[in-house]
Amino acid sequence: MTSTTPTTRTTLADIATPEGTFAVVAMDQRNTLKRMYAAVGIDAPSHEELVDIKADVISALGGTASAFLLDPTFGTPALDLVGPRESRQFGVLVAAEPEVRPKYGDEPRPLRDPALNGQWVLDQGGTAVKFLIQTRADRPHAEGEPDLVAEAMDVVREVIEDCRVAGVPSVIENLIYPLPEEEALSPEARADAIIEAAVAFDALNPDLLKLEYPGSPEACRRLAKSIKAPWAVLSAGVDFDVFTNVIKVSCDEGGASGFIAGRSVWKDAVGMERTARQAYLADEGKRRLDGCLSAMEGRAVPWNQVSGK
Repeated sequence: MTSTTPTTRTTLADIATPEGTFAVVAMDQRNTLKRMYAAVGIDAPSHEELVDIKADVISALGGTASAFLLDPTFGTPALDLVGPRESRQFGVLVAAEPEVRPKYGDEPRPLRDPALNGQWVLDQGGTAVKFLIQTRADRPHAEGEPDLVAEAMDVVREVIEDCRVAGVPSVIENLIYPLPEEEALSPEARADAIIEAAVAFDALNPDLLKLEYPGSPEACRRLAKSIKAPWAVLSAGVDFDVFTNVIKVSCDEGGASGFIAGRSVWKDAVGMERTARQAYLADEGKRRLDGCLSAMEGRAVPWNQVSGK
């Protein structure tokens, strides 16, 4: 890894509102988006359709969102359909995790493609790297088995270090999962798993954490006391009305700096004829995004006022 000074440098301000908070619309779904189409009776949406729906979301919400989270397969190509880079009024996070990731048994195994790095994101017109990992920091390590937690720490450390060299912010997203011996997680165990993983990744000094809602005001307070990096709450596809309350609690009790919301805003547009979809996104989609902004207004902590930043 070289230590040359980057010619282009971006910061979290490039994906934030003027107030320093995050109102990010997530459109980085690939296989999930295809399954959403299948659920409404469209089993094989074309590449063009998957690009077009992302372009429609960007066009409808580009004047409101602080940034868009996009994948490189359908998302960043959609940017070319909505105007030149210099005319954008929003930032762009690019998903840098491999589309297909390995498993160890039934568990996700960490993997990074070194080619999907910070410079690669900048070359696509991105202003931040988003990297998804799935980790249970409390996973026991048995002799003779891979240490999945250590592997995840190594992968995320590489991502963060590369972003520093490239001069682009690192946004680390973690999703927890049940361990093989667990049928389901209780609310308390789920909160513990979210917070423990957040603490582990926070120690690597990412620029921003994208985290699941830990489930309660008390858990949000625990999270706030446990990490120093700014964090934004993800929507996980929950209904819009549920998510606005999640935003309020995450900000009020957890010190969140905003939200990164996807399906809660635009999922009902999937499968619509394009003209109808564009009208829906410009109306209901914008109403929902405005509702998310209202939910965090006066509550979200500006990222540059968070301890350690």
